Amino acid sequence: MTPDDYVLLIVSRHSPPTGLQSPVHEVRAQLQRPIKSWAKRYLLDIRFSGSYAKCTRVIGCTDADLLISLGPRTPGTMKQIYKNFFAYLAVKNYGPRQQNISIGITYSGLKIDLIPAKKHWGSTNNLSLFEVERQREIQTNIDTHISLVRQSHRLDEIKATKIWHNLRHLRFPSFYLELTVLNALRSSEENQPAANILTVLEYLRDKFISSRVSDPANSNNIISDDLMLHERMAISRAATDSLKESDWGKIIW
Repeated sequence: MTPDDYVLLIVSRHSPPTGLQSPVHEVRAQLQRPIKSWAKRYLLDIRFSGSYAKCTRVIGCTDADLLISLGPRTPGTMKQIYKNFFAYLAVKNYGPRQQNISIGITYSGLKIDLIPAKKHWGSTNNLSLFEVERQREIQTNIDTHISLVRQSHRLDEIKATKIWHNLRHLRFPSFYLELTVLNALRSSEENQPAANILTVLEYLRDKFISSRVSDPANSNNIISDDLMLHERMAISRAATDSLKESDWGKIIW
């Protein structure tokens, strides 16, 4: 088996089912009623975002992100909306977990992240979210994120990097990881997953700690600030250790 074949085999093993047969679609359908009950007439849409929408989900990560898009007339600040939604989920016994821009719940055994957002006026798909860690409202465009990643031709490398970081129990926010892989492979050829994973690891070893990564939908959002220095250093050290291995079975498995 070639290194490329091995990487693709591991990616396949760690890839959960997608499409209408995936259990996350049933969960989305079941959550629509309580979400509509909370949002009332201000609800515009409930749709998949995050790794599921980008086709970069692997086993061991969040099963699905649901973007709860509210109309621009929705009363209150995003901080108030976030707290109100969290309180509603707690009262309804969903066991909500406060996360950076989302609220995590476990439903039917699946890890679901709910992202309340307020749409801006006009035809734009720009949204406002509440960032818990910095206690501030941020503006971004989830559609831009999804399109950038899905059309990157780097889905296998992104999945393999997610598998690599999961195996080492490293904290590495999903979108930050995806953008890092795209930056690392900016000049690399396609259809060479093994070589490209090594390129990603070299980038993590040599450039990652000091690299500034911004939101492609809003340069004011600095994605690299989502990790502390010691967390970036831990990722870099893990990449250094992996590059010393000659056996692919000790890099991802």
